[in-house]
Amino acid sequence: MAEPYYATTPIFYVNAAPHIGHAYTTILVDVASRYQRLAGRDVRFLTGTDEHGEKIAKAAEAAGTTPQAYVDEVSAQFRSAWDELGIAYDAFIRTTEPRHQAVVQEVLQRVYDQGDIIYGEYGGLYCVKCERYYTEKELEDGTCPQHGIAPEYRSEANYFFRMETYRPWLREQLETNPDLIRPEGYRNEVLAMLREPIGDLSISRPKARVPWGIPLPWDEEHVTYVWFDALLNYWSDLVSHGLEERYWPAAEHFIAKDILKPHGVFWPTMLKAAGLPLFRHLNVHGYWLVEDRKMSKSVGNVVRPLDLVDRYGNDAFRYFLLRDMRFGLDASFHELGLAERVNADLANDLGNLLARTVGMLGKYRGGVVPAFGPREDADRALQATFAALPDAVLRHVEALHYDEALAAVMAAVSEANRYVSDRAPWELAKEAARAGELDTVLRTCAEALYATSVLLDPVMPERMATLRARLGVPGDVHLDDAAAWDRVPEGTRVEAGEALFPRVDLEALKATMEVGDGADAPAEAVEAPLPHKPEIAIDDFAKVELRVGTITAAEDHPNADRLWVLTVDLGPETRTVVSGIKAHYTAEQLVGTTVIVVANLAPAKLRGVTSQGMILAAEDAEGTLSLAGLDRPLAPGSEVR
Repeated sequence: MAEPYYATTPIFYVNAAPHIGHAYTTILVDVASRYQRLAGRDVRFLTGTDEHGEKIAKAAEAAGTTPQAYVDEVSAQFRSAWDELGIAYDAFIRTTEPRHQAVVQEVLQRVYDQGDIIYGEYGGLYCVKCERYYTEKELEDGTCPQHGIAPEYRSEANYFFRMETYRPWLREQLETNPDLIRPEGYRNEVLAMLREPIGDLSISRPKARVPWGIPLPWDEEHVTYVWFDALLNYWSDLVSHGLEERYWPAAEHFIAKDILKPHGVFWPTMLKAAGLPLFRHLNVHGYWLVEDRKMSKSVGNVVRPLDLVDRYGNDAFRYFLLRDMRFGLDASFHELGLAERVNADLANDLGNLLARTVGMLGKYRGGVVPAFGPREDADRALQATFAALPDAVLRHVEALHYDEALAAVMAAVSEANRYVSDRAPWELAKEAARAGELDTVLRTCAEALYATSVLLDPVMPERMATLRARLGVPGDVHLDDAAAWDRVPEGTRVEAGEALFPRVDLEALKATMEVGDGADAPAEAVEAPLPHKPEIAIDDFAKVELRVGTITAAEDHPNADRLWVLTVDLGPETRTVVSGIKAHYTAEQLVGTTVIVVANLAPAKLRGVTSQGMILAAEDAEGTLSLAGLDRPLAPGSEVR
C-alpha cells in the first residue's frame, strides 16, 4: 500500500467570510497534498469549520437568526470559496456534526475518568474574540495582542484540564523530536512558553451563559470550551470513518502562527492525557500583512481572495501566494506585487516558452512534434536539468520551502528560454542539412514544457492541464513523468491558442490604484504615468530632521519575522529603530553600516516595540531595496541638509 499522508488545515471560525489568510493556509495544504498525490502517496486532506462558542451565539443574535442557521450559512461560504479556488479536499468537517460531537464527548469522558479534569473557580482577563484568558504579561499595552481590544475581567466556576501536569513531558518531546514543530523558531517559542508554569486549562463554560456548545458528558450544565472541542476535529474525522490507524501516524497540521499556543501546547497535552499518539508535524506559517498590519475586519484591511481570482485567474493567484511567501515568515501583500509576479514568471517566462514552441512547431513542422534528431551537449544539459527536478521539488515541498520549489522550476524554464535563443532554431531552419538538429530543438522544447506542466500541476492544476492539452498530451500525470523526456512523442499535434497567462498592464494598474478603484477614473488617468505625491512647501520639508547614523546592533523583532530591531548610533545619543528590511539585509550586513535617519519622527510602537525614527531606503519596480547612504564618511549625528 502507498505511504499515507494526512494533511489538515485549522478549522476556520465562522465569524467572518474567508479572506486571503484563510485562502493561503488552505491553498498551501491543497498544494502539499497534490504534490504527495503526484508522488503516488495515499493522501487524506481535511479542512472544515469551527462553529461553537460565545462569539457565534452573539453573532447569530445580532443577525436575528439562530446559531445553527448562522453557522450553516457561513460554513457554506467557506465550502463555496474552496470550490472556486480549486481546493481538492477529501473531507470537510463541521464541529456541529453529530459524528464530531460524539468523539469530543468520548475523549472528554476518558480524560475526566482518569482524574485530569477538575472543577474549580478562576478569575482573569478574558478576550471575547479569542475566547481565552490572558495573563498581564501576554497583553500588549493592556490589550489583546490579536485583536487590540482590552480584555474584560471574568470570574466563574468551570472545569479545568490539568495541563500543567504534562509540561515536563511536552518539553522532553520537543527536545528529543526537534522537527515536531516547524520551522524551528516556532518550536523555540513553545519551549520558551514551557520554561514557566502554563497553568491548567479552562475547558468548559456554564450552559446558562454560553448555551451554544457540546455538553460535558458528566455535567449537562456545562458546555465544552472551544479549544477542547475544535482541536479534536483532526482526530474525530478519522475515528468517524475508522481511518485513525491508517492516517494518524502521518498527520501534518498546518496553521498560522496566531494559534501556535493552542496547537503547540494545548493539543499535544490533550492527546497525551487521552492516551493518543502525537501528530507527525505541526507546520506554522506567518501572516499576510497589508501595510505591515495583520488583516482584520475591524481595521478594514481584509483582502478577499475571490476578488483577486476574478482579476488574475485562480492559478495565477495560487502561484503568487506560494511563490511570494517564505514559509514561516510574514509577507506583505500588495496587488502590484501579484501583477508583477504574473508578468515576470508566468506571462514572460512560461507563456513565452509555450508560444515560441507551438509557433515554431506550426511554422517549421506543420504543428506536429518530430522525433529527436542528433543531440548536442546543450540538448542533453537541458534534459539533465529537468530530470533532477522531481526529487528536488519534492524535497523542497516536504521541507516547507514552497517558494524555493517554484523558484527551481522557473529557473529551469528560464534555462529553456536561453536554450532556444542559443540554439537559434530559426537559423537551423535555413539549412536543410541541419533539419535533424532543428527536430531535436523543437522536441526538446516540447518535452521541457510537458515536464514543467507536471512540476507545477499541484500549484496551477487548471492552467497546466491546458498546457498539456495544447501539447496534444492530456491526461493524468505522475511526478516521475517530469523526468521521462518521452511524454510528447513523435507525431503528436500541438494547438495554438490564447495566451496561457495574459500580461497585466502595470501602468494601468498603478494609475487605478492611485485614483481609487478605477471605476470613475477618466480614461486619460489610466494611460498616464504613476503620479507623484502632492507637492509640499520648502518650509514643510525643513521640518524633517535627517541625521547620519551608524547601525551598531540588529536583533530579531520578538513579534514580527520581517522586522529588525536596530540600535543606531546618532552621536550624542543611541536610538532604537524598528525597520522592515529583514528580507533584504542580514544582521551581519547591517552592523557597522552608515544610514540616514529621520530623527524627529514621533516615536511609534511597531508590533510591541517602540521605534524612535526611520531609516531611509530606495526601492525599484522589481522590489530591489537599497539603503540611502553617503559617498564619504561623516560622524554619526551629522545633519543631512
